[in-house]
Amino acid sequence: MALQDKYKPLIDAATAAGASNLKVREQDGVLYVDGDVPSGAVKDQLWNEYDKIDPNYTSGDLVLNVNVSGAIDGGKLKVVTKSSNLNIRKGPGTDQPIVGKAAHDEIVTLVSKSSDQWWLIRSVDGEEGYAYAQYLEPAN
Repeated sequence: MALQDKYKPLIDAATAAGASNLKVREQDGVLYVDGDVPSGAVKDQLWNEYDKIDPNYTSGDLVLNVNVSGAIDGGKLKVVTKSSNLNIRKGPGTDQPIVGKAAHDEIVTLVSKSSDQWWLIRSVDGEEGYAYAQYLEPAN
């Protein structure tokens, strides 16, 4: 089975969700899916689709590189946790100490994207640290 066929539900979900700059290519037995999605929720949806096809992401035949569009350094982001506060950590990782919190629906400033998963942010209270990117989306 070709990798594009294997991951067709994920590619279709990205297209249906309005992913822009979507690029799909296969190289050396790995499928690369790159693009920009409109929100952290869509990014989560794509990761969930990936998990359905390849539980626990064990086959190693896909690189999913999607970014939340509109999230640019200095830009404003909205905290999109379900109801709880978002932890702001000293470094990128859940093993890092919590240095602050941002409230649900709070607007924060993106300082820089450290990786696809951890972004350096500054809260309205001036607390600066790393937050898990899936709980952030561009503020309108």
